[in-house]
Amino acid sequence: MAVQDHSHRHLGFHLPSRRKTAAVDTTAVETAAASVATRAYVFAGLRLLTGFVFLWAFLDKTFGFGYATQSGNGWIDGGSPTKGFLSGVAAGPMESTFHDWAGDAWADWLFMLGLLGIGVALILGIGLRLAAVAGTLMMALMWVAEWPPAKHLSDGSPSMSTNPFAEYHVVYAVVLIALAVAGAGAVWGLGKAWARLPFVSKNRWML
Repeated sequence: MAVQDHSHRHLGFHLPSRRKTAAVDTTAVETAAASVATRAYVFAGLRLLTGFVFLWAFLDKTFGFGYATQSGNGWIDGGSPTKGFLSGVAAGPMESTFHDWAGDAWADWLFMLGLLGIGVALILGIGLRLAAVAGTLMMALMWVAEWPPAKHLSDGSPSMSTNPFAEYHVVYAVVLIALAVAGAGAVWGLGKAWARLPFVSKNRWML
């Protein structure tokens, strides 16, 4: 009767290898870190593009580069940044109010300082919370001036509104809020240095 040697037979159950587990954990950590870095760069790019939108609007309205504001009609030439837009409001509950505000010095200054402040804050990556509040308020007023819910203007002509709510002013407001919530000033910006300033660290609403 032959004696069989079972000394080299392996069991079907294997304990997990610590080396393989560690490798998997390291890969997961690296993947998560890469995802966080990618998100930070995406938000930074979005911040810079949005900042350029506001800053360019300020520069064009100030100097009349010939785009939205014709040469010679800039603010520096005596033109009004708000008169054309507000006097052209033709729908909504604040139509007459906007007409009264059109061209007023206080309206021009608030509008232009808002564009400049929001644009600079976004480009530099500082004060994003303040920029989000100011920008959302500005976008809300401009939304009311456009009044997308109206199908017809006050003279009865079609308003040509493409959406009764979600038009570009709403999108800009949401982008500003998202940038502030994400703290998007740390990458390609001065957000980290800004946050370390004593008066900012004591007043977190200035981040």
